[in-house]
Amino acid sequence: MDHFAGLDVSVKETSVCVVNDMGKIIREVKVASEPEALLAVLTNPAYHFKRIGLEAGPLSQWLYSALAEAELPVVCVETRHMQAVLKAQINKTDRNDARGIAQMMRVGLYRPVHVKTLRSQKLRMLLTHRKLLQSKAIAIENDLRGTLRNFGLKVGMVGTVKFEGRIKELVENQPDLAILVEPLLIVRRALREQIVILHRRLLVIVRDDAVCRRLMTTPGVGPVVALTYRATVDVPARFKNSKAVGAVFGLTPAKYQSGESDRTGAISKCGDEMMRVMLYEAAQIMLVRSTRWSWLKAWAMQIARRCGMKKAIVALARRLAVIMHRIWVDGTEFCWTRKEAAAT
Repeated sequence: MDHFAGLDVSVKETSVCVVNDMGKIIREVKVASEPEALLAVLTNPAYHFKRIGLEAGPLSQWLYSALAEAELPVVCVETRHMQAVLKAQINKTDRNDARGIAQMMRVGLYRPVHVKTLRSQKLRMLLTHRKLLQSKAIAIENDLRGTLRNFGLKVGMVGTVKFEGRIKELVENQPDLAILVEPLLIVRRALREQIVILHRRLLVIVRDDAVCRRLMTTPGVGPVVALTYRATVDVPARFKNSKAVGAVFGLTPAKYQSGESDRTGAISKCGDEMMRVMLYEAAQIMLVRSTRWSWLKAWAMQIARRCGMKKAIVALARRLAVIMHRIWVDGTEFCWTRKEAAAT
């Protein structure tokens, strides 16, 4: 007899529900959210598991890896899909959620998500930490600009390197203000130093990665975009075809159809937000800043003339995702002309 299990994971404890292939509950228990505690329950020789489901969350990658190493048929389920199914329950409890997940595993009513490899998780950590430090440094700079403006002190257009000197120049004749801005300048200086350290680490990784170097042959794609794409896609073979990448990143139009109503909306914005932003920035750089012409830029400019620049950038971002996936899979580089593309 086959068995199915549902795990409702929280930070401290996990509710476990085991059912048989007839839907009958065999066992319910709450254990610590630790691999050892879960394995003690799930490796019982009395159970013959066909599927074990857990919701995607902060601990899911860690627990998934441990259960997979134990050769258990674990499945990580997409959060929004699971929440929509479990919403039908009258009472929401950890116990009922575990029961619902177990029944979803039994009937096959689930949508699996890809659990990234350990290397991609570390790359993602590097990217998120770098972005966090950047946002904090920018927040401090904006705060200084805004507060000093109240005293008639205008920072104006100044680069990152000369920003601190400009602030000190403005408050040099006002010692009471200089005392107040000095702590923020110290924190900003430390943040900028650490950003440089993380960025250098990023450049070293990109330089030694053949996939990133090939992705960077695409116009508008730099080291940050290439590494973000590398960490987000992780395993290119998980996509049936390259066109599916745009939908996974939320760059395809949302669709609503019911009876006589049939509407096509804006992009869905589902999936990885960081990757979507990076692709949008790469597309914007290609159309606005890049001076070298290519068949891809010509294609996007035709869309811009018909539909406007914003829609053209979104369309170009979606196509960039497809092209970069094809470059990764085929082991090729970007072709600047149609003739070169046809030859490959």
